[in-house]
Amino acid sequence: MTTPREVKLRIRSVKNIAQVTRALQAVSASKVRRAMQALMQTRPYATKAWQVLKHIADQPDRGTLHPLLTERTEVHNVIVVMISGDRGLAGAYNTNILRYTLQKFGEYEKPVRYIGVGRKGCNLLLRTRKELLADFSRLPDPATFMDVSPIGHLAVEEFLAGNADEIYLVYADFVNMLKQIPTVKKLLPLEVDIDANWAEEYGNVREGPSAAYIYEPDPVKILDEIIPRFTALQVYEAVLEAQASEHAARMVAMQSATENANELADFLQLAYNKARQQMITSEMLDIAGGAEALTQALAQG
Repeated sequence: MTTPREVKLRIRSVKNIAQVTRALQAVSASKVRRAMQALMQTRPYATKAWQVLKHIADQPDRGTLHPLLTERTEVHNVIVVMISGDRGLAGAYNTNILRYTLQKFGEYEKPVRYIGVGRKGCNLLLRTRKELLADFSRLPDPATFMDVSPIGHLAVEEFLAGNADEIYLVYADFVNMLKQIPTVKKLLPLEVDIDANWAEEYGNVREGPSAAYIYEPDPVKILDEIIPRFTALQVYEAVLEAQASEHAARMVAMQSATENANELADFLQLAYNKARQQMITSEMLDIAGGAEALTQALAQG
């Protein structure tokens, strides 16, 4: 049977764990706000770059303007950039990303290679015997564009070299503190057709005929500069979304852990009180029994 001393030591241990999880919850809440601020700071540049790109790509000779805009007639190889976290204690965040990725590309009809962003995701990919092309772990938090741009450059190089005909991004889209949705986005070839999410991400698009622009230098040179940068920017925004989602998931997980630890501490405290009360009652009964025996002994003597 557990002694009151052992229960008291366990209560102290559980309360120490609750203090740690409460601190992690506060840190994660602060990091979520920083990641979202960094994400919003990229929007003005992304909006202008996309507007220029959209206008150039609307030209009749779009298919010949740049190879990163050209759809391949046949798809032979696919690369998936999977963004996960470097650390655990985030509930099922990393496992959900891997499960979603394998649901989409685990039984894909074409050979798939992976670029792993985040230590947890890379380890899970290797554990499931997937071909890992590159490992980008331990990115700063929040990451800067210079930290993430090598991922975009690698994707562009693999596409231009013909080693991949389609490249996809898989990451957790941050909706709110309680909801992070695994998302897949086609990275290359770059799609400039406006979808339902475009206005929400990059601003409204004015319908009707657009103004005629004169580009200096010529559009091809502009695309040579804009498209690789915009590709890297999409990866950067996905990394920021994933980091915000990871911190939100960790904050919720740590909040739940703190509540569970407090409940366990209360339960153990109640058990300790009951054991202590039982011990005191037993000692009082022993004392009363001894006093009664002594009284009887004196009366007989």
